[in-house]
Amino acid sequence: MLRFLGRGSAFSNENNCAFFVEEKTLVLLDCPMSAFAKLKEKNLAAYDRIVVLVTHTHGDHSSGIGMLVDYCYFVSKTPITVVVPCEAVCSDIRFLLRNLEGCNDAWYELLLAEDIHETWFRKAVPTTHSEELAGKCFGYVLSVKGQNVVYTGDSNTLDPFLPYLQAGTYLYTEISAGLSPVHIHVDAAKQKITELTNAGVKVFLMHMDDEEKIDKSMKGSGAVFAPLDGDKMDENGKLLNDIFSITDSLYKDMCMNDRKDHALLFSYLTDLGKTIVNADRASFWKWDKRKGVLWTMLATGVDKIEMPDNAGLVGKSLREKKTVITNDPYSDPDFNREIDMKTGYVTKSVLVMPIADINGNCIGALQLINKNDEKGFDEAEDTKKLSLAALVCGIALESETFLEESHHDKLTGLKNRMGFYFDFGGKFKEYLLPESGKTMSVFICDIDKFKRVNDTYGHNAGDDVLAFASHLVESTCTESDSVYRWGGEEFVMVMRDTDLEAAAQKAEAVRVKLESSDINADGNTIRCTMSFGCALFDPNKSIEENISVADGRLYIAKETGRNRVVKEDA
Repeated sequence: MLRFLGRGSAFSNENNCAFFVEEKTLVLLDCPMSAFAKLKEKNLAAYDRIVVLVTHTHGDHSSGIGMLVDYCYFVSKTPITVVVPCEAVCSDIRFLLRNLEGCNDAWYELLLAEDIHETWFRKAVPTTHSEELAGKCFGYVLSVKGQNVVYTGDSNTLDPFLPYLQAGTYLYTEISAGLSPVHIHVDAAKQKITELTNAGVKVFLMHMDDEEKIDKSMKGSGAVFAPLDGDKMDENGKLLNDIFSITDSLYKDMCMNDRKDHALLFSYLTDLGKTIVNADRASFWKWDKRKGVLWTMLATGVDKIEMPDNAGLVGKSLREKKTVITNDPYSDPDFNREIDMKTGYVTKSVLVMPIADINGNCIGALQLINKNDEKGFDEAEDTKKLSLAALVCGIALESETFLEESHHDKLTGLKNRMGFYFDFGGKFKEYLLPESGKTMSVFICDIDKFKRVNDTYGHNAGDDVLAFASHLVESTCTESDSVYRWGGEEFVMVMRDTDLEAAAQKAEAVRVKLESSDINADGNTIRCTMSFGCALFDPNKSIEENISVADGRLYIAKETGRNRVVKEDA
């Protein structure tokens, strides 16, 4: 990921400067004079372009930019672009280069961050540092080799960057052993950094004033020092270190994290596969055989993808139950180039391994894209390297599938009571907190005189009525709503950010629609009605007490004529 020409603060021998290479572009984050001294020893002419992202104008961040511009113009002949985060910093950098360094404007390009259009650039994030530089200090959010990277620059807080941190993110944060209002102090930050690493964020420490003190203070936090360029470690040693870092995070997630899904686990497994074979991107696919679709559980560099299971290289791998490799994808008729056409990404090589359950049935696939090797993927070597990751992927996916199936009712496809309580431990969790101020409503509904349907037309007809009614209720759900089969002919809908009146209106819409619907029930055309009890969720009451309120109003609806919605107690 990022490497550093120096990771020290202002009065260190080597000031903070990070870099990465994208295609043949060298991207620098700041350029102090100590970094320039190292850069001019490199073969800068080997790059098609150099880009410097400026965080702010303190000398320990920008003092080498003028010399780098001169050197690129007169010596290496490499085009250079200086990117600044705002107009105020733009004015300061232009003054520095024109008046202090004497650089000709034609020797370099000066761009605002909002005007740079690169696949690796996401945004500049304003932060706070010293009062003198108010409004002029920024960090950056980047995408390096398909990975989310957050670089704080020189900051006295992590707060502006927290929205961009998620499992798998690489966070490079400044940290200080000295207590100061303009830096993030190690003792104050340790707890938050520990929480982040436990949540799957990969934290690297930079801009440090006393590495020995910081190392002692940060023990057990999961954070490590940002890697210096030229650190002595052979490729095998580096690979093992990267693998151990991923598996350590995976272990912490499995044993210590209270999240109720497998998202972090899948993130680590795809990252592990990508690291093992030195690929640019990785994705983990699930095969939904009932719907005949493939969709990404986790993919780096792109949003969720869904496609038919008879399409693409992933579909081919699953159909043939074998690893599929192409090192010339645009000449392969099974390669789906639609994503590349939309994003501008260039796929050079692809490896897809089928993932099986414990019985040997294919249930998904692990896909790696663009091996960082001119020869591309090697079936024998890379498949062997990926075998353990693929095996764990299969176990994890099978576990995810079992968990998902246990939460669903087979007849209607709706989540059941187990799924209901699972969601209250997950996506509804914050609505249980009185201090959250969030609103949520529920209704419970019941098919009127359902026993008569079974007695008159038989249980197959009854099943058809249940399936029809459940699909009708589910069809009214928005992204904020969830519906469950509560048992028998009863259903519960939970509506986030919805007040009682809106919940009653939704219930009424369902009631009217069902009342006027012809239902094909085992060859018979019949009509049914439903009764509803609505309640505003009270976070001061238990889940059961809230359902009891709605259930009491359903009882009122039943006792006062059925086929109606009740939102208040009698």
